Amino acid sequence: MGAQQQPPATPPSTTPQATPPLAASPTSPPQEQTPPPEQPRTGIRPAPPALPKIPDVRQPGETGYWIGVSGWFPTQEATFNKGRGAAFTTPSLAPLAGKPKVAEGAEVGLALGLHNALRLTYFQSQASGNFTKSNDLQIYDQTYVAGTYVATDYKLENIKLSFDYLTWPYPVESRRFRLKTLWGLQYTSIHSTFDAPFLPLFDAATGAPLVDSSGNPISYVGTGTRWFVSPILGIGLSQFVSRHFRVEANASGFTIPRHNSIWDADASANIRYGHIELRLGAKAFHFKTTTNSDFYMKNTMGSAFVGLRWYSQ
Repeated sequence: MGAQQQPPATPPSTTPQATPPLAASPTSPPQEQTPPPEQPRTGIRPAPPALPKIPDVRQPGETGYWIGVSGWFPTQEATFNKGRGAAFTTPSLAPLAGKPKVAEGAEVGLALGLHNALRLTYFQSQASGNFTKSNDLQIYDQTYVAGTYVATDYKLENIKLSFDYLTWPYPVESRRFRLKTLWGLQYTSIHSTFDAPFLPLFDAATGAPLVDSSGNPISYVGTGTRWFVSPILGIGLSQFVSRHFRVEANASGFTIPRHNSIWDADASANIRYGHIELRLGAKAFHFKTTTNSDFYMKNTMGSAFVGLRWYSQ
């Protein structure tokens, strides 16, 4: 028999497994974004950011207050003369003789605002002396004949109120130089006395007091005071070399032509230790009372000076 043929083997069926569907992930609905409100257009550009502020350095004496005293040593003589208001022709030109004593001064200062200051200063000067003229003199209500020995005495006083305003540099920051303009008011007065001490006051024969035509005892004293108030304008310079040393110079004045005039100037080197400052320098002062009166006086004084200041800070 022939071999029985086997049916061909059927390969096992490979049924593909169904892949489970992916679970649908829940999705949130998209949120609506609200656009920012539209800014109105004004045509104005925003300001740039502020620059960093540089500290303003106050030097000694630019805060608080101070008081001081000073002395200077002028030697110049004042002059007395008749003015345009005189109703006589007799000469009146005469010196207020004598070397002045030490001119004593005092001051009070107060710092105001940024580097400004208010200052009140005072000084007085006085002298006594004598002279003899070769001509007659009419002085106040007295007439001194030629060759009369005349004794003189006077006292000069000056009060000045000044506002020292920082003009440059600005802003100061850490700079050490200062330029200030000075604005103020000055009061000046001079009281003078003339006398003839060797002229007789009593009758040589009887010892009775000599009298004038009105029956009053004779006096050879002529005395009077001239004063004026004047504005002042000026400039002040200072350089702070260090916290313990500075140099300073000031000049101010004012004049009314054919009336009164006044000016003053000073320069000093100033050494400070703690609250105390020593001042060494030179000072000048000029005044002339009004020439429209019957008599006027004038003088230009200058010398070295020394001073001390005490600062509160």
